[in-house]
Amino acid sequence: MITTSGISLRYGGRALFENVNIKFTPGNCYGLIGANGSGKSTFLRILSGELEANKGEVTVDPGERLAVLKQNHFEFDECDVLKTVIMGHKRLCEIMDEKEALYAKPEFSEEDGIRLSELEGEFAELNGWEAESEAATLLNGLGIREEFHNKKMKSLDGSDKVRVLLAQALFGNPDILLLDEPTNHLDVASITWLENFLYNFENTVIVVSHDRHFLNKVCTHIADIDFGKIQLYVGNYDFWYQSSQLAIQQARDLNKKTEAKMKELQEFIQRFSANASKSKQATSRKKLLEKLTLEDIRPSSRKYPFIDFKPEREAGNDLLSVSGISKVIDGEKVLNDVSFTVSKGEKIAFVGPDGLAKTTLFNILMGEAEADSGEYKWGVTTSQAYFPKDNSMYFDGVDISLVDWLRQFSSDNTETFLRGWLGRMLFSGEEALKKASVLSGGEKVRCMFSKMMLSGANVLLFDEPTNHLDLESITALNNGLINFKGTILFVSHDHEFVQTVADRIIEITPNGLIDRKIKYDDYLESEEIALLKKQMYS
Repeated sequence: MITTSGISLRYGGRALFENVNIKFTPGNCYGLIGANGSGKSTFLRILSGELEANKGEVTVDPGERLAVLKQNHFEFDECDVLKTVIMGHKRLCEIMDEKEALYAKPEFSEEDGIRLSELEGEFAELNGWEAESEAATLLNGLGIREEFHNKKMKSLDGSDKVRVLLAQALFGNPDILLLDEPTNHLDVASITWLENFLYNFENTVIVVSHDRHFLNKVCTHIADIDFGKIQLYVGNYDFWYQSSQLAIQQARDLNKKTEAKMKELQEFIQRFSANASKSKQATSRKKLLEKLTLEDIRPSSRKYPFIDFKPEREAGNDLLSVSGISKVIDGEKVLNDVSFTVSKGEKIAFVGPDGLAKTTLFNILMGEAEADSGEYKWGVTTSQAYFPKDNSMYFDGVDISLVDWLRQFSSDNTETFLRGWLGRMLFSGEEALKKASVLSGGEKVRCMFSKMMLSGANVLLFDEPTNHLDLESITALNNGLINFKGTILFVSHDHEFVQTVADRIIEITPNGLIDRKIKYDDYLESEEIALLKKQMYS
């Protein structure tokens, strides 16, 4: 168990945390959420001992081992991959190193023998004989093939290093596990493996993630950073979000009778319990949920951008046809005879491991790149708005205010009109006068959404739109695209986003397309598609 007592942290005059008292107990997985800048990663650093708070203390039960997902991808470059994983258990690694040094001595004393006997006993108690096989199992589950296990870390690319560091954190059954964005750089198969690992993990997990599907799958509780405090809620992210929205609705309707509010709360809890995806979690949560009172649900201070794409005119049935598009980049064929048609109103997710292929296809469809062969044709009634993966061309070196930046893309140039659109994206008051060149990644994305909404397009193309966004903006975009009446082509690694928006999945493989009119979860669970993918990637 890990607890905090009176934790306070200030930066200058700003209080990030104020007298935080919280207890994280074994058997639970806590999703740590909060708006950008609220201090999620900072709080994990305080828990791990990497950062000292101004006041208060963190207490870990005696004898318990705490493991942290390391963020320095170069720290272990000179170490073997397998040894890097085992280094996640510091004491076990020390024993292994000392044993190796003793066995390597040319002259072996009686004292050495006694010491080795002690080390061997402790080594066995720590399950040392299984260490290499456990490390290999973790690496395989996270997509690191055996041929890399005995290579140096520096031989791996950045995403594979992240996987090894994640295996390091998971190694040796730690009592407390702190994970900051563990799904970054993981593919669908590795994320699924991690979800199952954490679901069966019996100790304490505290995780920061922007992946709502992941939070919904693994979390038994949500720890919400708000108003400089951390409030614990039973349930996963969806329950927290829906209950916070219910609280806001009830706070707005002060005349509603308490009895009616309680009935609404009880009905909400019953719906949530009935829809829980895993029976073990559903049973334990239901007991806790039934104890909730109206006072346990509080309105959040979160601000959600208002994202609402409205097409100026309806598109005709002749929307988009793509025929035989191929493209070679730096000697590698990234698109191979790609053909498909798009019908009015479809919402298509393009998936697959090759991000370059998807980006290249979208750039070709938007006229920003040329195909080596093949053609495409947009219907005459269509209009397109595009969100590229790299939006730097719209902001780099642009030394104008956000109002003037948005003015470039608007037929109505009045400041009141433009400020209204920026306000929807949470740029109100003086924020609307910030220079476009100094925006954060998430702020640039929200500006691009304003630009796209102003276009009135009836076809939207998005290449990884949730990158750099916080959970609030992702949720707002997700809801906006669900409600959009036009056609959408998009690329995203956000499972929840793809599942709730897309009604058709197109996977780009080296040997052609897999194209199904199907929801994403059904696509992933289809045995027929799994068999086809093996053939297409062989």
